[in-house]
Amino acid sequence: MAKINLLPWREKLREERKQRFIASIMGVLMVAAGLVFLGGQYLSSQIEYQNARAEYLRKEIAVLDARISEIKELQERRKQLLERMKIISDLQGNRPVIVRGFDELVRTLPDGVFFTKLSSKGQQISVEGMAESNNRVSKLMRQLDASDWLNGPVLTGVKALTQGEVEQRNSFALTVTRVAPKAEESGK
Repeated sequence: MAKINLLPWREKLREERKQRFIASIMGVLMVAAGLVFLGGQYLSSQIEYQNARAEYLRKEIAVLDARISEIKELQERRKQLLERMKIISDLQGNRPVIVRGFDELVRTLPDGVFFTKLSSKGQQISVEGMAESNNRVSKLMRQLDASDWLNGPVLTGVKALTQGEVEQRNSFALTVTRVAPKAEESGK
């Protein structure tokens, strides 16, 4: 038989297999690198999308915070206006009571008595005046107590200015409380 050397053919086949193996590994590495690159791009686009959404939400939250502060300011302003309206309505409602109280002071004033000083603090009215006698001061206090608009006169002092003379004069000081009569009594 003839001598045939099959080794170069096998080596060639081995080299070809080795080159195919290296080529397939290179191909797999390139595909893997492409997949990693595409995955990275996808993740970075998702991160950018989420950041854009977060920024949009931050802007909207800032707008809503501004609106909330504006609403709080409007509520505070509304509260102040309601308080002012209540004060004004109280003043409007009390105006006739105050006027009627002072009118009632004049109506209850007996002859021989006159006031020198009137002052009002809240519902309390302080009165200072002169009277011809102590009886007239007593009559004034009875009439003040009988009034629907005035209540609880309290005499704080009486001083005789002229003693033993024909025309006796006394100075007095008293306090009385202004009240509003009940609705059925005020309608009379």
